[in-house]
Amino acid sequence: MRILHTSDWHIGRTFHGHATLDALRGVLDAMTAQVRERDVDVVIVAGDVFDSAVPAAACYTLLSDALRGLADAGAHVVVTSGNHDSAARLGFQSALLRDGIHVVTDPLSVGTPITIDDEHGPVHFYGIPYLEPALVRHLWDGVELRTQAQALAHAMALIEADLDERGGRSVAIAHCFAGDVVPTPGVERDIQQGGLDIVPLSTLDRPDYMALGHIHGHQRLSETVRYAGAPLHYSFGEAGKPRGSWIVELDAEGFASTEWLDLPVPRRLVNLEGTLDELLTDPRFAADEDAWVSARYTDAAPQRDPMRRLQQRFPFCATVAHAPGVVSVPDGLTYAARVRTAKDDHDLVDAFLAHVRNGVGASPREGEIIREVIADHAAAVPAGVEGAVEKAEAPA
Repeated sequence: MRILHTSDWHIGRTFHGHATLDALRGVLDAMTAQVRERDVDVVIVAGDVFDSAVPAAACYTLLSDALRGLADAGAHVVVTSGNHDSAARLGFQSALLRDGIHVVTDPLSVGTPITIDDEHGPVHFYGIPYLEPALVRHLWDGVELRTQAQALAHAMALIEADLDERGGRSVAIAHCFAGDVVPTPGVERDIQQGGLDIVPLSTLDRPDYMALGHIHGHQRLSETVRYAGAPLHYSFGEAGKPRGSWIVELDAEGFASTEWLDLPVPRRLVNLEGTLDELLTDPRFAADEDAWVSARYTDAAPQRDPMRRLQQRFPFCATVAHAPGVVSVPDGLTYAARVRTAKDDHDLVDAFLAHVRNGVGASPREGEIIREVIADHAAAVPAGVEGAVEKAEAPA
């Protein structure tokens, strides 16, 4: 049997304010073509199908189209819910789906497999929907469920008990942090508030293959326990990391082999760094002009309107940050001391700019503007008024 393992579609997620539905549709179309070309028997989607518990109508359309496409390509499809999904909303349409498409969202279904036959006999697919301990602990009397590790241990115990009776080959599907997994910074949200709630790898080693979701980069925890990652980049922390799926082969004895199958990347993600002038003019960045760009400019002082200027060269610049290449060493003077030592108003403004701009005072052009403003102000105040104000404000 040939199985394609994917996860974390996050239908409806935005990328720095930009919609991703069209890009995801193209990637899922490419996945469907791979399923057809590679004669895949079963497609597994291991949770986080939607990005939100309340997806927009267009998200349901994309999901329905994708599931129908995979089924038309000749595959059975097994979908489980993740921590981003609303189990009720993801599962409501399961009764409306055609034969061969299975959506697993009911915690009480854990331990009851979806059985699919090949030339060697049955393969039992055990879907584990995301189990939030606080929401499911009442379902099993006498079982302590306070952590994800406990919830997954209980789920796997139910699966193992069923397997002991049925026998045969098996695949399990879960959405969790497992073993020595390395999360992508800024992408995966902690399942447990305050830190990662890790499921020991030994909890997951009974099935012939364990298909995991929740991590956006593909990872191999053991030969038979793997994450497929997301099919689309959703964070600059994922830049340069391939997108794709695992092709898993089962033979008559069980697990036989895996192969990584790349998916197309609709638009590359790049992290660029340099002075603003370098970013705007340096030829070495020419190849990145059509990529999603996260820019860090290293000028000592903040620059005027950097996002607008960068988008003139990089239309898909999504983030910009000021990261000075050299940070000024404090001279020990407080701002109050700088004010007391200022010789005139121009010195006073220059001291303020240096105080708030990493030691960078007024540029020559800024100096001209400051002098013009001070001169205009002096010309606009009638003679004697400033002295009168100072005298009126002076302490008695």
